[in-house]
Amino acid sequence: MGINLSNFLSSKSNNTRMIDFQDLDHIDGLSISVLSANLYNNKRDDLSMFYFREGANYASVYTKSKIVSENIKWNLNQSPKKVFSLLVNTRNANAFTGKQGYESLKKIAESMSKELTEKQKQDEDKPQNISPKEILFGCTGTIGESFPFKKINIQIPNLIKKIQYTQNKFIWMKVALGIMTTDTKPKLAMEECKIGNKIVKIYGIAKGSGMIYPNMGTTLAYVFTDATLTNDILSKLLKKNINNTFNAISCDGDTSTNDMITLFATNKVQNSEIKNINEKNIKNFDKSLNNVLLNLAKRVVSDGEGASKFITVNVNKCKNEDDAKKIAFSIANSPLVKTAIAGEDPNWGRIIMAIGKAGVKLNLKKLNVKLGNIKIVQEGKLYINYDEQVAAKYMKSENIEINLEIFTGKKMFTVYTMDFTNKYIQINADYRS
Repeated sequence: MGINLSNFLSSKSNNTRMIDFQDLDHIDGLSISVLSANLYNNKRDDLSMFYFREGANYASVYTKSKIVSENIKWNLNQSPKKVFSLLVNTRNANAFTGKQGYESLKKIAESMSKELTEKQKQDEDKPQNISPKEILFGCTGTIGESFPFKKINIQIPNLIKKIQYTQNKFIWMKVALGIMTTDTKPKLAMEECKIGNKIVKIYGIAKGSGMIYPNMGTTLAYVFTDATLTNDILSKLLKKNINNTFNAISCDGDTSTNDMITLFATNKVQNSEIKNINEKNIKNFDKSLNNVLLNLAKRVVSDGEGASKFITVNVNKCKNEDDAKKIAFSIANSPLVKTAIAGEDPNWGRIIMAIGKAGVKLNLKKLNVKLGNIKIVQEGKLYINYDEQVAAKYMKSENIEINLEIFTGKKMFTVYTMDFTNKYIQINADYRS
C-alpha cells in the first residue's frame, strides 16, 4: 500500500510552512483503505475508506450553508447508534446534483453494506450485519457536476480487499494525501492523553485550502480516538471545541456546501465512564481534542490557496466574544487587508476600515492597534513614535499578527487567516481546467 506522491509532485508550491508532520501510528478498532478510482483521470489516490470493525460512536458538525451537498443530506438522514464506515471521495462535491447524487450514495451504501457484512463473516468471531444507514459519506471537489457513481461503485470491492487492519505513519500520510483537492500539503495531527488512569489516542486528518470560512462547521476533518465515549459526550465535546478552532479560521470568506467535521470513538480503551463533559476525568481529553482541532485548522489556513503569509488576528478587551469575533473576521475577510499583507505593505488604514465596518461599538478614545509588537494606534491616535520603515520590515515575515484592544469589556477572540496573492487568482481561475 505505497504512497501516491503525485499530489506533492504536481504542486508548484515552495511553501514549507507547517510542513512538519507527527508520526501517527495505530488506533485499535479503526481500519483504513485508499485507492484511485480515476476520478481525476489519473492514478492519484482519490477514494478513502475508514472502517470500524466493531462500529464506532460518533458526532458530526456540518455546514450551515442553505445549500448543502447530497452527502450532507444523506448523513443527516441517518441516525444509527454506531457507524461502521466513512467513505470519502475527492474531485466531485456531490452538491447541486439532486436525485442522481443522493441515489448514487444510497446505491454505494448498499454495495458497501453487503461487502462489509461479508468481510465481517470472514474475519470476525461474532460477525455483524452492517446496514447502509451505518455508513457515512464525505465528498469534496467541484460543485454541480454529475456524481461519478460508476467509477466509485466499481471500486468498492477493491477498496474492501485493501483494508489495512493495522495503521502506520505511511498509511495515515496516504489517506491524508488521498482526500486533498487544491491542497498542497496533507494535514495530520495527534495527541495522547489520559482519561482517569487510561492512556488514549486522538488522531486527526483534514483537507481544505479554498472556500474556507467554516460556519458550523471545501473543509473536511475527521478525528479518531480509541477512548470509550458516548455519542452525546462526543457531540458536546465537538461542539464546544469547534468554536475557537475550525470556527475561528477563514481563507477567503466563503462557506462551502460540504463542510463536515466528524469525531469517532472506537471504544477500545476501557476508560472510566464519562457522564458529563465538566467531569475532572475528561479535562485532559477536552484540552487534547482542542489541540488536535486547532492544529488541523491552522494547517488549513497555512495551506490556503496561494498563501504566502499566515495571519493571526487577536481582538482583546471587548464587551463580549461575539463582538470580538465580528471585528476579527471583518479584518480576516477583508480583501484590502489581505492584499496589503501579500504586498508586504503596512497599510494600517485598511485595518482601521475593517474595524469600523464590523458594526461593533468601540471606545475610540482608548483603541489600540499593533502589528506584532509595533504600536500603530495608541489611545485612539496614531502612535507618536510609529515608524513606517520598522512596520514595513515586519511585514516581510511569514507570520503576521494583528493585535487590537477595543476597551469595551474583557472578552477576546482570535481568528486565523491568510493573504491574497496573485497565485490565489490563478488557482481559482484555473480550478476546473
